[in-house]
Amino acid sequence: MTRRFPSGLLLPLLIILSWELASSYSPWSAKLIPILSAPSSIALDVWKLSLSGDLVAHIASSLIRVLGGFAAAVLLAVPIGVLIGVYSLAEDLLDPVLEFLRPIPPPAWIPLGILWFGIGNTQNMFIICLGAFFPIALNTIAGVRASDPLLTAAALTLGASNRQIVTQIVLPASFPSIVTGIRVGLGMGWMALVAAELVAGRSGLGFLIQSSRYTHLTERIFVGMIVIGLLGLVMDVGMKAIQRRMSRWH
Repeated sequence: MTRRFPSGLLLPLLIILSWELASSYSPWSAKLIPILSAPSSIALDVWKLSLSGDLVAHIASSLIRVLGGFAAAVLLAVPIGVLIGVYSLAEDLLDPVLEFLRPIPPPAWIPLGILWFGIGNTQNMFIICLGAFFPIALNTIAGVRASDPLLTAAALTLGASNRQIVTQIVLPASFPSIVTGIRVGLGMGWMALVAAELVAGRSGLGFLIQSSRYTHLTERIFVGMIVIGLLGLVMDVGMKAIQRRMSRWH
């Protein structure tokens, strides 16, 4: 039995092939190469950076920052989202603050982050946490509020405590929405990371992109962008697998 070609790879392969042909063999290739490096040149640069160890070092720096800031965002956003979704007093106290802070983009916090934490991992994690926090919190609030009130009423009738209602009814019911928020927050965290490293980083993929711009290494800019996209894709696939495994009952 022959395996079918994965349809999801067809469009990327066509794009890469067209890109290579346009960059290397078209009449405009001489003008395109300085601004749009050929995929073969990008692949060669990936090989060089891998052999030197620089690419692995930049990836490790970015992953440490993303995972640290993202973990902090989850630990803060989920409890706050549950509180706002369950208790009206918490909503009255916290929701105006969230709605005031939410429109402020994470890069706007970078100057304050540098003043508070200096240039380094802590400042970058702070910016990533801000970027990931709000999608997670908002999806948690939406998931909690969408839980079936009949189940809550039945639990109260049977004498369940508030803690039991939250842990055994509200959280399981809102879990798919929370995971969706975590997936969105992870993507926002990557975007915030690049912004932070572009402005105030001494290592990482964002720093690689920025330093390559100064030296006019177009193919290295693409290397940084492609690696970020691949890492984000792998993490999102992992989050989908976790979501399917942990919410089979839903």
